[in-house]
Formats: sequence, structure tokens, C-alpha cells
Amino acid sequence: MQNYSHVVITGAAGFIGSHVIRLFVNKYPNTHFYNLDKLTYAGNLANLTDIENKSNYTFIKADITDAVQIEALFQQYQFDAVIHLAAESHVDRSITDPTAFVMTNVIGTVNLLNSAKALWKSDAHKNAPHRFYHVSTDEVYGTLGETGMFTETTSYDPHSPYSASKASSDHFVRAYHDTYQMDCVISNCSNNYGSFHFPEKLIPLSINNIKNNLPIPIYGKGENVRDWLWVEDHARAIDVIFNGAKPGATYNIGGHNEWTNIDLIHLLCKIMDEKLGREAGSSAKLITYVTDRAGHDLRYAIDSSKLQNELGWKPSLQFEEGLAKTVDWYLQNEDWLNNVTSGNYQNYYAKQYDHR
Repeated sequence: MQNYSHVVITGAAGFIGSHVIRLFVNKYPNTHFYNLDKLTYAGNLANLTDIENKSNYTFIKADITDAVQIEALFQQYQFDAVIHLAAESHVDRSITDPTAFVMTNVIGTVNLLNSAKALWKSDAHKNAPHRFYHVSTDEVYGTLGETGMFTETTSYDPHSPYSASKASSDHFVRAYHDTYQMDCVISNCSNNYGSFHFPEKLIPLSINNIKNNLPIPIYGKGENVRDWLWVEDHARAIDVIFNGAKPGATYNIGGHNEWTNIDLIHLLCKIMDEKLGREAGSSAKLITYVTDRAGHDLRYAIDSSKLQNELGWKPSLQFEEGLAKTVDWYLQNEDWLNNVTSGNYQNYYAKQYDHR
């Protein structure tokens, strides 16, 4: 770890962010980490009960779209590094309400960049180490045919309001690096899976529906291909990039693990039948094909060889093992899943933090 004293991780009450801040808080006890999160529907402090009392961890409820609030927090806490994960990320929601994605993913990112620039260019900070790490997605690259992989030099070609908003935020981060000489790095990751994943996404939604004998919705014919990355491997990648990347660098993070949606669901059904003691093939009967999503990209595949060759990272799990571990976690944490699907988690934390 560089000589950072106060690192803010935005969106750290969410799925990926909770894994990232847990790793950093436990690995770097001499650095203080701040979880800055608005606690929208996808933010859940129950994801972090194991570190909430750590001496080097602080939660701050804040909205990155509020420029005045964000600037005040930078001045108050003197953040010397940012790991920016806070984002609206669900494609279906972006189709329904694209403006919300512009506000959070674009305006929110620019607010963070402006506050960081103002603090880090001041006389008291201009000679100290700083870093702005922006976590993005492979969806900015658009879609692939049957062959080929996304590399760090692939041209941007976003097809949904979500991916367009993330592409815009990537461009702003690079512009601040080039224009203001800020130390900025970016990573673009493939689909994540694992524990604490909000159950509107494919894998946790399907696990919950299978458990409750509900239909498993599959877009179109289930032929869309995604590269799946275990979330804890993603957190490790963020660690090595944050600490090892050169200023201005971009890295792709992928699992080298392509599955069509329908093949993934059939594997998941097989695992669930085994875990639940059901007759083989019974969960697959729940598969239900629904109208395809508008602008649905056919295939994503990440080439992460740059990250592996330059910084020594590689995925640690085969997908079958990681998916089985994920199923085990959801079956063993039914209280967490029930609180999220019922909305009770929002009521609890709203009462606890809204007065702050």
C-alpha cells in the first residue's frame, strides 16, 4: 500500500464494493477506509457486519450527485485516494429511467473528480501521493460476435443507457488525468457473481426462485454469452491495480469463463437439485423464456492478459466451484436473502442513519 492515510471507497455497501472494502480493511490496518454510500436499494450495511466495528473503518452516508456535500467531505476527511465503485448498474433499470444513470454514473463521477482535484492540487497536498481509481464495466465495449475478446484498446460502443453512462464516466476520468495530471486508473470488469449479490441479477435471482419453486426468467433463447468473474477475485484484482498500476493505466478484469445464459442456468439447476435433495431435472422445469431485453448485447469476453502479465493477477476459481460456493452461501444465509427480497433491510438502515 502506498502512503495513503485516508482512502474513500464509494458504493462499498453494495455487492462488489463490500468485498473490496472488507479486503482492504483487513489487509491494511494502518490505513483508514471510508465507506461512502447513499444506501439506495442495492446498498446494504448488513453486507459488512464483520468489519463495522474495525478501528480503521468508517461509514459515511452521502450522495455523490450532491457536489456541495462531496466537496465538504473531501475537506473534512482529507481523502488522499479514491476507489470509485458507486454506480447504478442494472441494465433493465437504465432502460426505464436513464436519467438516474446519468446523474449517478456521470455527474457523480465528475463531482468526485472535482473534489479530489481541488483538494489534491492545494498547497498542502500537491506533493503527496494521490490516486483516483475508477471501476467500470466491459459493457462499454458493446458486443462481440462468436470470436474475439475485449482488450484495453477495444473501441467503445455502448448499447444501453447503463453502458453509455459508464462509457461517459470513463472518458471523464481519462480527461482529468490528461488535462489536470491527476493520477487516475481505470479497470473494466466482466460479470461478477458471489455472496451478497442483490437478488435482481441473474444468478441470485435464479437461486432464490429455484429455492421457492418460482419461474426462472431467461431472456430470448438464453443464447447471450457472458464472461463470469468470482467477486472475490475481482476484489483481489482491484487491490493489485490500486497498488501497482502506473498513472493513466487501464486494465481489463475477466474470468476467462464464458457461458451462455441457458447453459449457466442448467448448471445452476443441477447444483440446486443436489444441494436441496431434489430429483435430478426438477429445477430445470422452472425455466421460463421471456421477451428479450431491448439492445441486449450478444456476447462479452474479456482478455485480462495485460493484468496477468504486468501485475501477476489471475482468477483463483473454476466457475463450477465458484458457483457451488455461491449457492452454499445463499442457502446458508436465508435471513440476509429474506431481508433483501422483503425490503426490510432498507427500513432498518433508513432509521439508523437518516438523521445523520
